[in-house]
Amino acid sequence: MQQMKLCSWEHIQDKINNAYMMLGITRRNFKHLTIPTFILIYKTMVRSHIDYCSSVWAPYNTGDIEALEKVQRKTTKILPALRHLTYPDRLKACNLMTLHYRQIKGDMIETYKIIPGKYDSAIAPTSLMSDTLEAIERFSE
Repeated sequence: MQQMKLCSWEHIQDKINNAYMMLGITRRNFKHLTIPTFILIYKTMVRSHIDYCSSVWAPYNTGDIEALEKVQRKTTKILPALRHLTYPDRLKACNLMTLHYRQIKGDMIETYKIIPGKYDSAIAPTSLMSDTLEAIERFSE
């Protein structure tokens, strides 16, 4: 039996390649996009590959985060009306957040659910939640 190597960089590269494949499909099939249509297609076809289970495999290296962010940088340049804008301006025009900000926001939401015990005990065992709460209390001291 062959062992599978678990390498976060390989996993991130796989997710980036899948996102670029979806971006290529989008470019080939949608020539004239409005901003609202673009956002819908981007969130459905491209960003879903980057965000899928990102709370589990969350990239922590700066290079990994930048590589994932590069996908969104290139994707927002698809629209001719936005090509001349800087990346932050393109994000504002599309009402999007950086992927790093989305990751931090997701972490905050998960923390909010854990601390007051909003998870269903059948899904998240209470021992896990109590261990997490103890760790948070020790950290805050």
